[in-house]
Amino acid sequence: MSSPRIRTFALGDPASGPYALAVGPDGALWCTLVHAGRIARLAPGGRLDEFALDSAGCGPALITPGPDGALWFTRMRDDRIGRIDTSGQSRSYALPGTAAGSGAATPYGITAGPDGALWFTRAGADRIGRIGIGGEVDEFPLPEAGGFPAFITAADDALWFTLNRAGALGRITLDGRITLYPLPGPECGPVGLTAGADGALWFTEITAGRIGRITTGGAITEFPLPDPGCRPHAIAAGPDGACWFTQWATGRVACLSPDGRVTDIPLPHPGSEPHGLVFGPDGALYTALEHGFIARIEPAGPASPDCALRPPGLR
Repeated sequence: MSSPRIRTFALGDPASGPYALAVGPDGALWCTLVHAGRIARLAPGGRLDEFALDSAGCGPALITPGPDGALWFTRMRDDRIGRIDTSGQSRSYALPGTAAGSGAATPYGITAGPDGALWFTRAGADRIGRIGIGGEVDEFPLPEAGGFPAFITAADDALWFTLNRAGALGRITLDGRITLYPLPGPECGPVGLTAGADGALWFTEITAGRIGRITTGGAITEFPLPDPGCRPHAIAAGPDGACWFTQWATGRVACLSPDGRVTDIPLPHPGSEPHGLVFGPDGALYTALEHGFIARIEPAGPASPDCALRPPGLR
């Protein structure tokens, strides 16, 4: 693959902690600032705006576009689910069964479900939650304690999630029925999760340094990475069956082609700690660097068909 062009956008406070990204209905990139209690918006022209939430210590983590034209995100340090519209107006909803602001439940992953609601993980409470756009919350206890549910995504008319400390993936139907799929190595630490273009789910194993694939029927394949200590974190489905993922420990983004080949892209700013990533409407790949930047990655020339930097669905 040709060497890509990388442009970085600096946040006002380098310690604010850019963490996760989502594309908004306005065509902008929306980014959680986990250490600052803020949400940033990167406009297509490169302008960065930041919106303060009602608590600087709320710990906004993952973010997703909602069915109501707003962005929804988890607040992992004060047990709330947040909502921000494209004008920057925000509000939040408390989760049941926790002391106000305790952070004990640790809501973390969030995604829009096929039922018009938002589904989220409560990593510290062994539950999967559902919140309607009006703020009503339902929760479903997991059959295993201490699993630490992390990312969650929609697929096959259900929700799939990773269980970071249980070495497993889970599936929950819209009526709350849960099935768990143990991975071959219980200490592999699954975190990131995405629905692939091939109809399967792709996930990262942050402890084992692998990328995994699971079909909706439960068949599992694992791909060891060249550097087992790279700590793969978030993953995004790319075109033609390829998947892109961040390597938190080595300051790289990488692509896994459908046949298992890995292409690494070093990021600027050593020790940048890349976390979330997403394809933008412009066809570039964006990633949040916890050390204070959002990076935009685009090819410098013709890219290979396996790891082309184009958004899913574009040819």
